[in-house]
Amino acid sequence: MAPRAPKKPKSRNYRKEYDNYHASPEQIKRRNARNAARKKLEREGKVRKGDGKDVAHKNGNPRDNTRSNLTVQTKSRNRSYARTRNAGKRNPRA
Repeated sequence: MAPRAPKKPKSRNYRKEYDNYHASPEQIKRRNARNAARKKLEREGKVRKGDGKDVAHKNGNPRDNTRSNLTVQTKSRNRSYARTRNAGKRNPRA
């Protein structure tokens, strides 16, 4: 039996994705809050532009920018947590 050729991935409609998700008022507020959290830690000297680190929200809520809820993690660690249906982190020690 001959090996199968890999399937060609479907092309994404980025315009539709943006209109339906990224441009929604709620997502804009979340993005602004994540950017504000990073700025806050940049001012404190905890992170720098291009350092490969993420500012992580311990409770998974991007709008909660209290200092006790923010931590610095590598990108791979911060983006590896499994999420619950409502996007909260499953690991409570994150």
